[in-house]
Amino acid sequence: MNNERIADLFIEQGLMDRAQADDVLLETTQNGKAMDRAMVDHGIVDEREFYQTIADALSTEVVDLDAIEISPAILKLIPAGLARLHRALPIGVQDGAVRVALVDPLDTQTIEDLRFALGHDIQVVLAPLLQIEERLRKHYGEDTSSMEDILKQLGEAGELMTLAGDRATGPGVEAADATPIIRFVDLILYQAIQDRASDIHFEPFENEFKVRYRVDGALYEMAPPPRHLALPVISRVKVMANMNIAERRLPQDGRIQKNIAGRAVDLRVSTLPTQFGESVVLRVLDRSTVNLDLEALGMPDYIYKYILEVINRPNGIFIVTGPTGSGKTTTLYSCLRKINTIDSKLLTAEEPVEYDLEGVMQVPVNDNIGLSFARVLRAFLRQDPDRIMVGETRDLETAQIAIQASLTGHLVFTTLHTNDAPGAIARLIDMGVEPFLISSTLDAVLGQRLLRSICKECKTSYEPNDSLLRQLNLSPREIGDRKFYFGAGCERCNRTGYKGRIGIYELMEITDPVRAFINQRSPSVVLKQKAIELGMTTLRQDGVRSIFAGDTTIEEVLKYT
Repeated sequence: MNNERIADLFIEQGLMDRAQADDVLLETTQNGKAMDRAMVDHGIVDEREFYQTIADALSTEVVDLDAIEISPAILKLIPAGLARLHRALPIGVQDGAVRVALVDPLDTQTIEDLRFALGHDIQVVLAPLLQIEERLRKHYGEDTSSMEDILKQLGEAGELMTLAGDRATGPGVEAADATPIIRFVDLILYQAIQDRASDIHFEPFENEFKVRYRVDGALYEMAPPPRHLALPVISRVKVMANMNIAERRLPQDGRIQKNIAGRAVDLRVSTLPTQFGESVVLRVLDRSTVNLDLEALGMPDYIYKYILEVINRPNGIFIVTGPTGSGKTTTLYSCLRKINTIDSKLLTAEEPVEYDLEGVMQVPVNDNIGLSFARVLRAFLRQDPDRIMVGETRDLETAQIAIQASLTGHLVFTTLHTNDAPGAIARLIDMGVEPFLISSTLDAVLGQRLLRSICKECKTSYEPNDSLLRQLNLSPREIGDRKFYFGAGCERCNRTGYKGRIGIYELMEITDPVRAFINQRSPSVVLKQKAIELGMTTLRQDGVRSIFAGDTTIEEVLKYT
């Protein structure tokens, strides 16, 4: 049960208001504090009331582990590694089912994993997180299991798994359901979430099997598993995503919803048939790491204020541009959350819906059944909306309907894949949109990038060489006595020197002089020059601002601008 759903439950029960919920959710996001602890610390409820409210809503039982004695025979039903991984504690047997205490009784994937590992039906009860963690330490000891331990177990069963995976009658099914494989895949997911990965890559090659994480925009490789594990591991992921495990010739898409390390995580799974087997990529959508607060995005103050003005207008179009993974969706979600009031109807068309927004009607686009952005947007106009978000404007039809929506009194948010803000206008013209329609409906274009942030624990000042400064076009007068920083590398940042990411932005305001240039079909380079003359700060200039603030490095700015 994710934190947003818990907050909604307590609001419905009249135990807290929306302002309190926002404060608590912000604390869980920024500080990583558990939801129960955050609500207790804010004085909203005590621990007993917190868990009892959830148990009542789920029609389950809440147990006090401090008052329960658990026999060693019961504890042996769940292996220590699996118990720690899922924060699952067996507490007894009733009517032939093993009673298991969990923090999240709605985590169906964990329940299925436990049911398979135990070979019994299980009866889930709710227990406080701190009590479960304390009992796990008491009964199973500290966590000393590692990837190497599991790989050793898998190595002992390697021949069996290879044979099972190569059978034409059941490709990978037996191996995918082997308990060591389940633990191995779960541990990979656990480590990826702990390392704040945005993507997990499983890549089979002729003589090796690579597993890589993308953290803060950069890929890092973990110790490669044995090559023979490629098929059972990939099959296990496909089983979890409810994919066709026998189909290896065509790409497939799926979804895994799982509670990992006490956090509700959504994984979007994509397979791709390659020469040496299926490549699988998992996109991690971790609600607890995303702060949908417009003020917290780190925009310069004048950009934040202008966007605030634009998103409160009754009609018009606001475009956010940038490459994949530049934070466009987070920016638009933050805008929607800012204007999500009881007197407005908000509709979104997305592929896929990345995060649930309370009070917003979100529609997942599905081209396979003909539900395109254009078709959804056309239907939106009959739904009496006030604001509309289109996940991406890909073609002329979608652009024309978005403009029609704007002209008929709706505010439209959308994204484009362009290198900078002025490039969005050239892209729309290239699609076939008439310039006069663009100039009469477009309010602003925001270009953005995400740069890696210097780790605060190992942040070190230094003197950059002249060639780097020349690439930034910085004069000695502009540099003055400012200091430059880099990350020396430490345990906190895994020796990378970076921890987290920050945004850099450029805002192109569509003023009357800019509209005149749009109507003349001016190329993007001319539009950019005019916008700069009118005061637009470019991505490179905003990147320099972040360098001077000690937030990022020269290399990051040069790489992304």
